[in-house]
Amino acid sequence: MTHDDLLGEAASPQPVGRSGNVRVGLCSWSDPSLIKSKAFYPRGAGTPEGRLRFYAQNFPVVEVDSSFYALPDPANSVRWVARTPANFRFNLKAFRLLTGHQTPPQVFPPDIAAALPPLKARQRNHYYADLPDEIVDEVWRRFITAIAPLKDAGKLLAVHFQFAPWVSHTARWRAHVEACVQRMAGHLVAIEFRNASWFSDGRVDDTLAWLRELRVVHTIVDEPQGVGNYAQGIWEVTHPELAVVRLHGRNAETWDAKGLSASSDRFNYEYGDAELDELSRGIDALADRVFDVVVLLNVNYEDQGVRAAQALQRRQRRLMDRPLTGG
Repeated sequence: MTHDDLLGEAASPQPVGRSGNVRVGLCSWSDPSLIKSKAFYPRGAGTPEGRLRFYAQNFPVVEVDSSFYALPDPANSVRWVARTPANFRFNLKAFRLLTGHQTPPQVFPPDIAAALPPLKARQRNHYYADLPDEIVDEVWRRFITAIAPLKDAGKLLAVHFQFAPWVSHTARWRAHVEACVQRMAGHLVAIEFRNASWFSDGRVDDTLAWLRELRVVHTIVDEPQGVGNYAQGIWEVTHPELAVVRLHGRNAETWDAKGLSASSDRFNYEYGDAELDELSRGIDALADRVFDVVVLLNVNYEDQGVRAAQALQRRQRRLMDRPLTGG
């Protein structure tokens, strides 16, 4: 493959599966462990532009996770549009402040940081509920403005709200989720709960019905079971346009461990053939129920995610010649 091939405008792979609507990709195309491994990106793809162009020739979708850690830059959205084929799609994570996470002052744009109220003694982070309305409004405005180039180009599938583990099934947090959905009017929103209370104690049906009423996408997660207070994977559909499946691996030893130096340490997991077969069957069942299915690999030690995504693509591709019913 030549340098020109790497930077060319070749189309992304087409969706796969029996219904031809399954997109498989990674949670980030620029994970440091993947880049350092040199197991995926070839010579000539050593720049941010080269990596994204090469990635988009191998996968039809990606998750943007940098937008969780800091407000996205509209200039980056313009670049991502220009560097990817017309059939490529982005799922983009919402900024951490909006999802109830702790947010250190240094991640805000300088002018917003200068206007933040002083932190209390021994407090190092800001939280959504503690900020003045004018700052909250400005954060929302900048977030939506920053992702507009992706939406306007038809390359934004959904905005992904991964709520903090302490966002529980209470009136306060239900109201916050509903407010987020209202703020994102005109966008397709995917919701990922990390707190088990949303689906425990017989609440599965009620929570799913509420998400359908809000017209948002319930995110299906595969992760270690029985660790901490995390929500269990519920393979259900709440929106006719999209189902999102995020595969975090099943490494119970590192899932809730403290003091890990990188996300690749936490999400270090090799999906085996039997597990991939099981997941592929679940994905196939979803594909008959929605317009698009997005499967995102969040195992990211070196090229684990790449290999698992490619293996799922092969499994879904083998289904394409099978009949839609009875097989």
